[in-house]
Amino acid sequence: MSFVFQAVPLHRAEATAEPSRALRLALWLLPFVVAGALLVRLYPDSYQQDGGFHFLFARWSLEHPRFLVDVWGRPLFTALYAFPARLGYPFAKLLTVAVSLATAWNTAKLARAHGLERAELAVPLLFLQPSFLLICSDTMTEPLFALVLVVALRLHQAGRIRASMWVAALLPLARPEGFFVALLWAASVALDPHADRTLLLRALSTIRLAAGVAAWWLASTVLTGDPRFIVHNWPPNWAVGANNGTGSLLQYWLIRDQLVAGSVLQMLFGLGLVALVVSQRALLPLATVLAVAALHSVLFRFGYFGSAGYARYLVCVAPPSALAMLAGWNLLAGWARKVPPLLRLTAGAAVLLWAAWVCLSQADAYGSSRDARAVDDMHAWFLAHPRPVKRLVFSQAYMSIRFGRDLAEQPNLGTDPEENVQILRASPPGTLVFWDAHTGPQFHAIGGAELERAGYERLRAASYELEPLLPDRPALPPYRQEIYLYYKGE
Repeated sequence: MSFVFQAVPLHRAEATAEPSRALRLALWLLPFVVAGALLVRLYPDSYQQDGGFHFLFARWSLEHPRFLVDVWGRPLFTALYAFPARLGYPFAKLLTVAVSLATAWNTAKLARAHGLERAELAVPLLFLQPSFLLICSDTMTEPLFALVLVVALRLHQAGRIRASMWVAALLPLARPEGFFVALLWAASVALDPHADRTLLLRALSTIRLAAGVAAWWLASTVLTGDPRFIVHNWPPNWAVGANNGTGSLLQYWLIRDQLVAGSVLQMLFGLGLVALVVSQRALLPLATVLAVAALHSVLFRFGYFGSAGYARYLVCVAPPSALAMLAGWNLLAGWARKVPPLLRLTAGAAVLLWAAWVCLSQADAYGSSRDARAVDDMHAWFLAHPRPVKRLVFSQAYMSIRFGRDLAEQPNLGTDPEENVQILRASPPGTLVFWDAHTGPQFHAIGGAELERAGYERLRAASYELEPLLPDRPALPPYRQEIYLYYKGE
């Protein structure tokens, strides 16, 4: 009788373990659902121009099928976002929130598969990497890359090596880092000492990793009629010797590390990295982090492949970074076993809350993310004082998004101001130029004087002091911007 009495609670504990884990995971995800939706509402545009242009590529991809296979546009992103983008910019941004939540869910599952305690903590340790929270509601391509990567890592950890390669084959279609991660994946499969096949057979099996690029090439050939479209479409600044900003290797790590993990979480990352290597767990995930970080450090040092040293690049490997942080957290928790539970709970909550504040401060720190308010105001003015518009020329992607204009209308402006003046002069009557004082001169070296020389009339110019939305210490200064509307009449 006593045996039965003891066995029943054990059986019930096993039966309820998974539901309780699922509930904890859902509770950790919930605040980030709310945070993502609020970020979409508070920051209607991207903090960099890339996000807006990725949206425009997706929005107009059905009208211009070549956008679906564009190298810079990223085929996987454009295809996935094509329909939501037609519903509007907020819908596309909410899709990124969903992608980020799916990434967090899979990261927690991956942590559990690697035997890490407190696996649900991987959710906040992922979202509270400042770069991740910054773009979890944006239309950047890094969150999608992170989702594909973590799904492939889960399949690999489960022993489904072939399936993992089919998924990892999609990485080059999401971001250029995918080419390098695919090579790392191929080496991992081919050199796996525990595999029961010969080295030759393992090496041959990695051909699956080329499936994504092969499909991309086939689709680009069919849609454009050019078998070399990918080569011809390759951005000119993605080449050895091209320069998109440079710095020292130490500068990349030391100056931008706040955005990579946040100072609160960096110690956890370092401790966890050592712990996982010593225990020989999660080695492939860790290898992807180190490989992508090293890759961008070198590229940024020499200005190759268009790498500008942005911290958001490492969002691509945010899930394995969260695993390392979780391992570090568990290590500290083990050392603090004799500390009273209430004190441990308070310290843990303080770490996460402080990291959350750092993240929100970073989201608000980019003055360019406030430009949307000025653009909205100028757009509203034009609607109240309309002119017939046959073509829109813009300096920021959000300007085109607000007007709902086809991306293909934008002339191919370069960096030579005289050439740009000639291009604008050749534009038809009814051309509206929506310009700003920062992005326009920075990318195209033209401002109001050049627009007037090209034959355009100034409709309105307005100066803005855009205050941050959140309080910060030290207080963030207002961001000053000027927005212009120029028009070419009959």
